[in-house]
Amino acid sequence: MIPGRMNSREVRRMMAQMGIKTTDMTDVNKVTLHGLNKDYVISGASVTIVEAQGEKYFQITGQMKEMPKSIQQQKAEKSFPEDDLKLIMEQTGVSREKAIAALTKADGEVAQAIIDLTQK
Repeated sequence: MIPGRMNSREVRRMMAQMGIKTTDMTDVNKVTLHGLNKDYVISGASVTIVEAQGEKYFQITGQMKEMPKSIQQQKAEKSFPEDDLKLIMEQTGVSREKAIAALTKADGEVAQAIIDLTQK
């Protein structure tokens, strides 16, 4: 051991004394993070959960690839405010799925979505 350095057992013991707990997720081998314009795929992933002060933090290592999304994927994954969806459903009597489809077609414009749904 190099003077002034701690071994891994000492580090784990000190972390436990400070209330920091680490857990390895041994059954994970791939992690995907979904961004607005691209996805990030981490293969050969090693994931460790670090719990401290009631919060969980994830440490991920592995080989990362960036996967750009198509315009259609970006539109399909766009989320709409719950209030907008409720308003459309109340005004037109359609299901949630139809309200989402109408908002997607109307590029998020609530009034246009309602008009489109009521003119059919």
